[in-house]
Amino acid sequence: MPRKLPALNADNRAFWQGGERGQLLICHCDACARYVHPPGPICPYCASFNVAAIPVSGKGVVVSFTLNYQAWTDELELPYVVAIIELAEQQGLRLLSNVIGMDPLLVHIDMPVKVSFLNIDDVWLPLFEKDQ
Repeated sequence: MPRKLPALNADNRAFWQGGERGQLLICHCDACARYVHPPGPICPYCASFNVAAIPVSGKGVVVSFTLNYQAWTDELELPYVVAIIELAEQQGLRLLSNVIGMDPLLVHIDMPVKVSFLNIDDVWLPLFEKDQ
């Protein structure tokens, strides 16, 4: 069974397809200078409609994680890491993702990570791997 893919729309298309160019695109409000995730047409901080997706560094840290031993899809090797990643650009700017490319038992809180992308059809899933 393949991964479930998001339904693309005008609000989230940049986030899910930025990986095609190797970019993690996060909505940013020009009015209050805050990043907004998940993507949406209005800033939840100041209610401005002046929100657009812009590239971020793709760097962050693991703030929480769990090791999952349930095989929801055939391509996931057990165990796999489901993590909350806080991006470097803004305190509290967090994504739910997977940490890949390393022994899952070595993942830890405050571990520096960087984005990588898994392309499936017209979606580039942002995944994270350990950063030097």
